[in-house]
Amino acid sequence: MSGRFSNSPSDYMPGFGNDFETESLPGALPQGQNSPQNCAYGLYAEQLSGSPFTAPRGENERSWLYRMRPSVAHSAKFEPVKIPYWVSAPNIDDHDMPISQLRWSPVPIPEEKLTFVTGMRTMTTAGDVNTQTGMAAHLYFVTENMVDEVFYSADGELLVVPQLGRLLFFTELGKMEIGPGEIAIIPRGMKFRVELAGPEMARGYMCENYGGKFTLPDRGPIGANCLANPRDFKTPKAAYEDSERPCQLMVKWCGKFYQCKLDHSPLDVVAWHGNYAPFKYDLNTFSPVGAIRFDHPDPSIFTVLTAPSETPGTANIDFVIFPERWLVGENTFRPPWYHMNIMSEFMGNIRGEYDAKPEGFAPGAVSLHNCMLPHGPDSEAYEKATKSNLEPQRLTDTLAFMFETRFPQHLTKFAATLDTLQEDYPECWSGLEKKFDGRR
Repeated sequence: MSGRFSNSPSDYMPGFGNDFETESLPGALPQGQNSPQNCAYGLYAEQLSGSPFTAPRGENERSWLYRMRPSVAHSAKFEPVKIPYWVSAPNIDDHDMPISQLRWSPVPIPEEKLTFVTGMRTMTTAGDVNTQTGMAAHLYFVTENMVDEVFYSADGELLVVPQLGRLLFFTELGKMEIGPGEIAIIPRGMKFRVELAGPEMARGYMCENYGGKFTLPDRGPIGANCLANPRDFKTPKAAYEDSERPCQLMVKWCGKFYQCKLDHSPLDVVAWHGNYAPFKYDLNTFSPVGAIRFDHPDPSIFTVLTAPSETPGTANIDFVIFPERWLVGENTFRPPWYHMNIMSEFMGNIRGEYDAKPEGFAPGAVSLHNCMLPHGPDSEAYEKATKSNLEPQRLTDTLAFMFETRFPQHLTKFAATLDTLQEDYPECWSGLEKKFDGRR
């Protein structure tokens, strides 16, 4: 009973981190207890935990699933399988590229048959998947559906950022459809299948978060509103697949891949309740804040989601966007200022032109500014910003993003040898001439 999916608002439940409950058959969800002696419709009760049992109440994550078979019946003898371009940290550099500011032009979608899993191409890794710290940044290419295939990652939650084409995620807890300008989060350990949701093949970015889960950043003195508002996050309602066709289950565990054969679909959750669930978010609903008199605030004001670390104020990962907005600063250099940063910045462009890099950073491109490597506007952007008439300016048709982490990001061999690498990228600052005049 997979059925057709409409992607209408009625298919989702609004809110961030809510305790949801949903059923796709009437009476399938037990009331007043989690694990009755006999569940309705002959279902099994199973808990999926995303945190230790003893985590503080505000950080405790779990959902109760009511399914046709428990997960122990969704596995068989696992065999190792090679997914060669999906790499995990620690990634031992197997290339001789020296440190530098780096940028890649968009990578064309390959002509070969690729699913969401086999089409994953890791660009950077950081931290250690075995100690659940850090992240990996990927490009994905999808040219065909996962048919009778299901996947889950035990290594981390997955933040999916489409750039071309639409995708349908059929997860254990329901269906989500996303396209460019939207994102999806798939929790660690949650089974899912991915299909193309339109005529186009798909390309995009993915952040694999090994550490603590993404949450909303504190707003501090901003107060109760703006940035990403909780009501705009959408969690799918229950949907299940009652299929006895052969199915392949693939698992990513500690950087390695394993698969087993099943005689049924494991996407068989008829009802569920809890707060450990997938969700989607429309980046166009992000309400940016900024300076309304002078100076350029820190880019942290554009944080959509943050995955905290054990050090207060230092993120394992921040997901930051640069959306359409007004620039109104008086006597202000309006593009991002020049800086060196302890954080490492992996950037991608979803649409339009990024104001600090008007040339060479097309939609689908990637840049990497690693820990303590200087960066900022190119010489063209500098000249334009220092000579322009400072009238209010609206940046339109633009949406770039950043995966920022406290850890250095190590290049994979795939990234180091890509033919779309812009070898001359650092030359974009060569036109920044000395303008010092000691007579002033």
